[in-house]
Amino acid sequence: MKSNIFRALAACSALVSFAELGVAADYGSFPGVEIDAKLIGGQQYEGLYGRIADWEAATGAKVNIISKKSHFEIDKEVKSDMAAGTTSWCVGSNHSSFAPQYEGLYVDLADFVPAEEIAEFVPGNIKASTVGGDLLMLPRAQFDVSVLYYLKSNYEDPEKAKAFEVKYGYPLAAPETWEQVKDQAIFFANPPNFYGTQYAGKDEAIVGRFYEMLVAEGGQYLGDDLRPAFNSEAGQRALQWFVDLYQAKAVPAGTTSYVWDDLGQGFASGTVALNLDWPGWAGFFNDPASSKAAGNVGVAVQPMGSVTRTGWSGHHGFSVTSDCAHKEVAASLVRFLTSEESQLAESAGGSLPTRSAVWEANLAKANAGDDAFRAEALAAFAEGAKYAFAVPPIAEWVESTNIVFPELQAAIVGDKSVEQALNDAAEEVDEMMQDAGHY
Repeated sequence: MKSNIFRALAACSALVSFAELGVAADYGSFPGVEIDAKLIGGQQYEGLYGRIADWEAATGAKVNIISKKSHFEIDKEVKSDMAAGTTSWCVGSNHSSFAPQYEGLYVDLADFVPAEEIAEFVPGNIKASTVGGDLLMLPRAQFDVSVLYYLKSNYEDPEKAKAFEVKYGYPLAAPETWEQVKDQAIFFANPPNFYGTQYAGKDEAIVGRFYEMLVAEGGQYLGDDLRPAFNSEAGQRALQWFVDLYQAKAVPAGTTSYVWDDLGQGFASGTVALNLDWPGWAGFFNDPASSKAAGNVGVAVQPMGSVTRTGWSGHHGFSVTSDCAHKEVAASLVRFLTSEESQLAESAGGSLPTRSAVWEANLAKANAGDDAFRAEALAAFAEGAKYAFAVPPIAEWVESTNIVFPELQAAIVGDKSVEQALNDAAEEVDEMMQDAGHY
């Protein structure tokens, strides 16, 4: 084990040195070639995109980023391009939850990336990037499973601890269960100045959070026969959690319109006590230049439901379109953006890598003890990854979320009962799955 750590530290040092010099590997020479890219946007991704200039300098090619939006907006744009036949742009951000729906859009990267290079990635991430036998994307350092970020100061106040235990009957400590999260979020909330927690409230984001709460309660999104199964007792318990927090005003009133950047900025503002969020935000939350919560952030494994811990997971990656006129050039850029150098740089901000050597290097550095917060965060995510589970591997996943999320919102704001909202959503998803020929 020690030899692995020493090798990882040596690799890390070497790669940093190469990165300082520019680009370590040979990514080819393509003077004057220009390729267009559609990339996911957001604060946590900008560091990686800043490295594109190094690839341009090394290869002589140029990248035109023609779109930079949330993945939900990118998804809509990509589908519009597919319908219109305008998919000659070359590199696109992709995600393991979205990839199965883009039939025919992207090339098999196994034709452009050496097998030995593909073998350097975590096998599970490569498996999830492969659809119908084709490697549709290379994973970036954005393996996602959420853990709980919290403001430590709330647990260091003896008066709060005493009042909490009197009210709820158990000691105040970082929550172990989602029921404890609800108790504490309601206790800490002081709207409109301070909120107990928050959650994504629209698009795939709210459905994904509901999905993982559903699984944690022992339920299924789709049954073994692929019929909707989320309108169950477990589903009702899961959705009621969101409803109760909203009705108690323990979450911001605008939470039903929030997606990931809203949540990240919200917790960084120092006005949210508890925040289930992705690894890519860890460095941002603890950086005084970007976060008022810096120095006050604790990180704990995601809480338990009735049966297991939540663990909705997936990973980001980059793909090359079949209509790209310069596929070799595009594949070179994808290799660069997912290289060891790039993953070391990207994961330094807190995101989880998808290359085995980078995992080792990051763990070795954290275990060396020079960054206590980083070590705490990595330990939480390493434990949290044990409970990771993907969304149903069907092309209709995203389409189903577009049906389900308005019904979840209706229950949260009180326009429908929890039972009615889930039954209405299940009826529509059932019709969609029948139309798709699943049964």
